[in-house]
Amino acid sequence: MDVNIPPLRAWDDFFPGSDRFARPDFRDISKWNNRVVSNLLYYQTNYLVVAAMMISVVGFLSPFNMILGGIVVVLVFTGFVWAAHNKDILRRMKKQYPTAFIMVVMLASYFLISMFGGVMVFVFGITFPLLLMFIHASLRLRNLKNKLENKMEVIGLKRTPMGIVLDALEQQEENISKLTDYISKVKE
Repeated sequence: MDVNIPPLRAWDDFFPGSDRFARPDFRDISKWNNRVVSNLLYYQTNYLVVAAMMISVVGFLSPFNMILGGIVVVLVFTGFVWAAHNKDILRRMKKQYPTAFIMVVMLASYFLISMFGGVMVFVFGITFPLLLMFIHASLRLRNLKNKLENKMEVIGLKRTPMGIVLDALEQQEENISKLTDYISKVKE
């Protein structure tokens, strides 16, 4: 299936007043995870634009270190996903503790990049945009349109870049993953 780039969401929807933001319930990790996944899927083009602006500024100031940092992060992420796919203990960690898994990837990337002297580029060009995405996705309340769009992504009617990354991290909304399993069994 072709990968579709979702439309850019209106900026007043992406970053409205404080009435559409709320602190997540830290006691219910599953609900918080569903909110983050849902927002990452729905606002992925907006996140890409914001990250591209930040990466462009840092890349303009230090292009070699930015390219090096990007390559290191992609290679480390790919290596960890591959290892998690082949080792059960890493697969369970990735599924149960996705934030810890990303933190391990980022720490490994940090140590590799520190050998080349590009730590500040890593912090401001790679880590800071990811942190902003996570904070926004954690705090932004979902709306009905958001939920409907995400259901289409998760059951396979649409494929997007963020959906591919979240699949690699095995992060899906719990009830939707059960529906997807059922649909795939029916197809067989």
